[in-house]
Amino acid sequence: MKTSLNKSSTLRYWLAGLGIVLTMLVLVIFFFPWDSFRGPINRYVSDQLGRRFEITRHLSVRLGLITTVSLEGIEIENPEWARNPYLLKANAAQFDVSLLPLVVGKVVLPNIRLNEPRIALEAEPDGRKTWAFSRDTSKKGTAPQIGSFIVDRGSVNYLAKAQGADLDAQFALASDSGNALPLSFKVTGRWNDGAFTANGRTGGVLQLSRDSKVSFPLEVNAVAGRTRLAVKGSLADLVNLDGIDATFDLQGENLDDLYGLLGVVLPATPPYKLRGKLDKREKIWAVSQIQGLLGKSDLSGALSFDQSSTVPLLTGKVQSKVMDFADLAPVIGIAPSRGSTSKPNSAITSKGSKAALSAANNQSVSTGAAPGKVLPRTPLAVPRLNAMNADVTYAAADILHVKELPLDKGSVHVKLQAGVLQLEPITLGVAGGSVAGTIRIDSTVVPAAITTRLDVRALQLNQLFPAVESTKTGYGKFSGQFNLRGRGNSVAQMLGSASGDVAILMGKGEISNILLEFMGLDGGEVIKFLVRGDKTVQLRCAAAAFDVKQGLMTSRAIVLDTSDTVITGQGQISLANETLDILFKPQPKDMSILSLRSPLRIGGTFAKTTAGPEASALAGRVGIALVLAAINPLLALAATIETGPGENADCAAVLSNAAKATVANGK
Repeated sequence: MKTSLNKSSTLRYWLAGLGIVLTMLVLVIFFFPWDSFRGPINRYVSDQLGRRFEITRHLSVRLGLITTVSLEGIEIENPEWARNPYLLKANAAQFDVSLLPLVVGKVVLPNIRLNEPRIALEAEPDGRKTWAFSRDTSKKGTAPQIGSFIVDRGSVNYLAKAQGADLDAQFALASDSGNALPLSFKVTGRWNDGAFTANGRTGGVLQLSRDSKVSFPLEVNAVAGRTRLAVKGSLADLVNLDGIDATFDLQGENLDDLYGLLGVVLPATPPYKLRGKLDKREKIWAVSQIQGLLGKSDLSGALSFDQSSTVPLLTGKVQSKVMDFADLAPVIGIAPSRGSTSKPNSAITSKGSKAALSAANNQSVSTGAAPGKVLPRTPLAVPRLNAMNADVTYAAADILHVKELPLDKGSVHVKLQAGVLQLEPITLGVAGGSVAGTIRIDSTVVPAAITTRLDVRALQLNQLFPAVESTKTGYGKFSGQFNLRGRGNSVAQMLGSASGDVAILMGKGEISNILLEFMGLDGGEVIKFLVRGDKTVQLRCAAAAFDVKQGLMTSRAIVLDTSDTVITGQGQISLANETLDILFKPQPKDMSILSLRSPLRIGGTFAKTTAGPEASALAGRVGIALVLAAINPLLALAATIETGPGENADCAAVLSNAAKATVANGK
């Protein structure tokens, strides 16, 4: 028993001694003069970072699995190549360090608190970053994993030459503890080499950890060049800008400006105002519930921008209830005209004023064309087609204010893959008929290559020129085919180099004098040429076919069959020079009126067309071989022509008879 008592006493002594030792150890740790280690710590950390680190005034440590380090005065230098000498310079700092991850060389800082910090972040185009902690900053380096970040009365400078960014941000915590968004900030500087300003409010604790379950509230108002953005919502991952759930208001002068700001390739547009919902999950930005205006056109729908691949992908569907055609002008290189949505020129009356019509036809508008030219010459942003891929559909239920062509609705499926843009299919409602087809632009070659195939079906003459009241009494339907291939970075270049073929047919109908004047022709001269004394031209059928080579349209056949005359023609239209030279010759069905007819030449330029009698007669057989060669291609279109319920125009017979008459006339 005595032995047991001795063992029990010995155990108590040992336990008491251990308690004393632990107590002394705690006291030593608590009262340990950590500040005396500032010098060794400064040297060690500086060596690890490859740059100077210094605790300038005082150091204290509270040990634990999560160790808290408090610093008074802290400086971390930037690499020698950086513009600003300090990465961080703060009046005071406190941070928690997880000890266990340090065993495997991982730095985990659950919390950081900074007082009056000045932070300078810089990224070089070659990938070097001032915040990448490594002796060799040309390597990727290892940045610490940070949980929450609390700052008060500080500033951040961000310089990234590759993005054209040089920003200064000032921020401070509100003294009101009940404020839901206590941290206010203001940013000034440049982004994408353009002026940039922003201001807003956020939560007081910045949650930088990816594992954080706390959504970070924010309000941001930013202005970048001509673009304004207001965002209100929350952010789950501040470091990677992930888990965004917010509403936005976006407005600017041109959607094309977003390419430099966000890398999204969008067409040139008039001023716009849009709002909607913004979500981001990992590498996918989703914009939904879009509502707004593009010029005078409404716009709605949803878009998604996926950056998970090397080449980002834009997908979605947008639509307009009413689309103002003038808002499409910048897309094809035409400068938008402020008066483009005005009412039709009231000078064009049923009586017709040649001077007024000529002035209306030749008035100066902002088209992007050279002086005296009509086709747009403004370069399109073709090289940008390599910046992303796309699969987007657009539809307009109603199209307004189209002076040249009365569109009523339209849709297009936009496909962009590896620098090749395909608009397929394009569907347009035009003058009671339709235009459908495809356009393909290949930006991988220089200049860009464009291929166009359009089928025109049943365009009604009485709807084709809505600004001319008198044409509403006429009738007839047009059909046609356009197959062209060209090269260039503007509409003018593409058409000026185009090759292919064009064919147009019109069935039984009527053309009025005022229509010819509206088209820029001398209506009186044309009417005299076509019929004797009448103010309208009665047509059984009209057809024209052209071969196109390097922008030069050469007639394969031109035939007009009126009530008393068959007219054949030949000539050329230069899309490169914007000139035309077409010569018509009548073949009367009534020989008694032959003396009243002489050849008619239509010439001039696209901007100023002329028409008048030709002094010399046509030489040779007036394109007999061309007419005969064109019969078969035109017959395919003839089947599409009809003049009314149950009444088909016999264009096939007209073309055959015209060819026979031409042969007979030439013998």
